Amino acid sequence: MAKKKAPAKKAPAKKKAPAKKKAPAKKKARKAAARRPAIRRAAAKKKAAKKTAAKKAAPSKGPVTTKMTKTAILNELASLTALTRKQVDHVLEELEALIKRHINKKGVGEFTLPGLLKVRAVKRPATKKRLGRNPATGAEIMIPAKPASIRVRVAALKRLKEMVG
Repeated sequence: MAKKKAPAKKAPAKKKAPAKKKAPAKKKARKAAARRPAIRRAAAKKKAAKKTAAKKAAPSKGPVTTKMTKTAILNELASLTALTRKQVDHVLEELEALIKRHINKKGVGEFTLPGLLKVRAVKRPATKKRLGRNPATGAEIMIPAKPASIRVRVAALKRLKEMVG
C-alpha cells in the first residue's frame, strides 16, 4: 500500500509594520518648496536634451555652430541626401582616391572641385648649403642643404570665397 504524505505546513504570516506618522502640513510645504528648484533644473535638462536630440535628428540649413566630426559630417550628408551613411562614406573615399590619382607623380598635377577649391602638387627644387645670419644675434651660420620635395597647395575658388565674406 502507498503511504500517505503529511499535509504541508503553512508559513507563519508576517507582521505588518506600523504606519508612519504623517508630517504636519507646514513641514510638507517646506520640503516641497525646497525640491522645486531641483525639479525645475531637471525639467530644464530634459527640455535641453530634447532640443539637442531634435537638432541631431533633423538637419537644419542654418549655420553650424560647433566643429563637426567625420561621423557627424557623414550623418548630416546622409540625412540631406537619399543615400545611406555607408554610401556617403564610400563617396568620400572615392573622392579622396580621385584627388590622389590627379595629384600623383604621374598624374595631371592638379584637381579642381568646381567652384570650391583647387588642389595642386608643387615641386620645390633642392637647395644647396649656404651661409646665412642668425636674425637674433647677427652671427653667421651655415644653413644646411635641403632635397627637392613636392608640396600640396590648396587654393579657394570664387564660390568658397563668397561663402566666407
